[in-house]
Amino acid sequence: MKKDYIFSSESVGEGHPDKVCDAISDAVLDACLRVDPKSRVACETFAKSNVVVVGGEITIPKIGTKPMDEAINVNSTIRDAVRSIGYVNDDDIFHADKIFINNYLTTQSPDISQGVDAKKAEGKDTAEQGAGDQGIMFGFACDETPELMPAPIMFAHRLGRELTRIRKSGKAPWLRPDAKSQVSVEYRDGKPVRVVNVVISTQHTEAVKHSQIKKFCIDQVIKKVIPAQMLKGAEFLINPTGKFVVGGPQGDSGLTGRKIIVDTYGGMGRHGGGAFSGKDPSKVDRSAAYMGRWVAKNIVAAGLASRCEIQFAYAIGHPKPVSVHVDTFDTGTVSDDKILKAVLEVFSFKPADIVRQLNLLRPIYSKTTHYGHFGKNDPDLTWEQTSKVAALKKAAK
Repeated sequence: MKKDYIFSSESVGEGHPDKVCDAISDAVLDACLRVDPKSRVACETFAKSNVVVVGGEITIPKIGTKPMDEAINVNSTIRDAVRSIGYVNDDDIFHADKIFINNYLTTQSPDISQGVDAKKAEGKDTAEQGAGDQGIMFGFACDETPELMPAPIMFAHRLGRELTRIRKSGKAPWLRPDAKSQVSVEYRDGKPVRVVNVVISTQHTEAVKHSQIKKFCIDQVIKKVIPAQMLKGAEFLINPTGKFVVGGPQGDSGLTGRKIIVDTYGGMGRHGGGAFSGKDPSKVDRSAAYMGRWVAKNIVAAGLASRCEIQFAYAIGHPKPVSVHVDTFDTGTVSDDKILKAVLEVFSFKPADIVRQLNLLRPIYSKTTHYGHFGKNDPDLTWEQTSKVAALKKAAK
């Protein structure tokens, strides 16, 4: 593995058009789970100008054949999600109370549900839930930050989070919801040593001057969230085009699931390709990726490696993963084979067991939408817990 290099990761704000769509999809998912934890949800969202389109498949067993709108008010859920982001300015075409909503949500195909629903296998008395789809999933962790996440993506998320905090506090009334951040970090001997440059592009009102935006972003955002020793000699690129007034779905179309690298590890570590938002935990694209993060984080937290990636794969309707692979990039304190053996002893990768171990049948998913699904300190996000450290240490001896 190369030891000296520069690595960049980006994050996007809550008002980015793709993140608007992720937020709507996760809000619909949470609304369904509040009615019935066994809800099956695959909600996709498209947004452009003053139009929001939702489509996909939803089944809420508790309501039976009753219309979905008797259980959840889809339109209100969408408007509330947009309002919480901050699209409430009268000078914006995309406005929570004025958007036109097209709802194309239907029930889930029985051809899919028959392979995913828990059922008794031939010759067995217990029921097992199959995977909601085939696919490969990755989990990753490293010791570069307290969150056991790569430094570039965590710094980028911190910038976006602080921008949003200030905007919603009202202290900078010229800020608008759409924003992007990017951080390039220099690595020496495989360790992050300094930030090379920081890019922030934030939407703003017409009246504010570029010089004011630049000073604000450097003094009130960058220098507040990135350690001073990491910023020595760093270059700051603030709204590089000079102007960012038209943004959000007015300026660009948005789609659910188009920010999968922002959602995970910022490109550090591989990605299986599956998106998260709008999917209930029977979809292993989401639940197994959370499982992968939980496993990798516990391996690093246990001191078994300073950097770890795990990959596993599923076949639709089949309860067991068809493969599990651990790679510590030569940073392991014991062999990768021993770590894999310990992982298979401590964790179960069956979809139903993932849901049970991580307690995933709860309306928690709107908490995951923004600033990454990993590296957050929130007890509801169980895949960030390091509760298996002792068990892994014992099993890896």
